[in-house]
Amino acid sequence: MNAEQALLAYVLRLGDNALILGQRMVEVVAAYPELEEELANANFALDYIGQARMFYSLAAELEGKGRTEDELAFLRAENEFRNVLLIEQPNGHFGDSIAKLVLFDAFYLLLLEALQNSTATRVGEIAARAEKEIRYHLRHNSQWLVRLGDGTDKSHGLVQESINSLWKYTGELFTADDVDQTFAGEFGGPDLAAIREQWTIKVKAILDEATLTMPEDGFMASGGKQGRHTEHFGFMIAEMQYLQRAHPGASW
Repeated sequence: MNAEQALLAYVLRLGDNALILGQRMVEVVAAYPELEEELANANFALDYIGQARMFYSLAAELEGKGRTEDELAFLRAENEFRNVLLIEQPNGHFGDSIAKLVLFDAFYLLLLEALQNSTATRVGEIAARAEKEIRYHLRHNSQWLVRLGDGTDKSHGLVQESINSLWKYTGELFTADDVDQTFAGEFGGPDLAAIREQWTIKVKAILDEATLTMPEDGFMASGGKQGRHTEHFGFMIAEMQYLQRAHPGASW
């Protein structure tokens, strides 16, 4: 894999992560426990989708085949998406959604900080804009995790189960493949091993405050970064892409 191929693949991966998490969050816009929280979730989802648009627009330029951001989002097959498995997991109950967001946002914020030091200037510029949004997301969602974990016996038990069940998807965040390694070597990309150390410290601090227990590492699921997804992903993609595929080229 040469530098140009790695850059395109890396940017697409960033776009896929943002789009898929934004889509998952859209699914629960009217299902959160408070009206104010539903509005916050909707705004957070739009933040992710906005980031996806920026990354996809850059990817389209890098690819040079005339595809648009909409085509990259709505006209690629399931196995062409390279998002991590963690964020495609079903929303479940409120605690599941919050746990997933905290685990991913803690990683994503560190990644965005590191990307600003990359020699891939355009990527760094998008990362700088996204960092401000994700910093607030993490603070907001961490407060909810603490509220749930240090709340009633029921909320504590449920959100501990959420953390436990999602933990097996966190290892993939820090497993470097050819894309990660080439991007790091050619463009000064993130050191995932260093990010893992920082992430572990941050997540443990949040879990401690929430009186939750950090699970021990065991089996870690992977494959999303190579286009191998869980059974949940196909259903979500089919719903997300339905209108564009039913009416190709449609516009408002």
